[in-house]
Amino acid sequence: MANTKKLSVEKALDKLRKKDDAPKSKTTQRDEKLEALNEEIRRMRAQRLRLDR
Repeated sequence: MANTKKLSVEKALDKLRKKDDAPKSKTTQRDEKLEALNEEIRRMRAQRLRLDR
């Protein structure tokens, strides 16, 4: 058998989570904020249309 290094499930999950928490570029952060603002605008427009009826 080959010598394989075994990780516990907890350590493996921690490694995967660490990759998910990687710092995001400024462009990605800006895009996320822009998308959130666009969603808020869509929500407010829909609310205004409901109120106008």
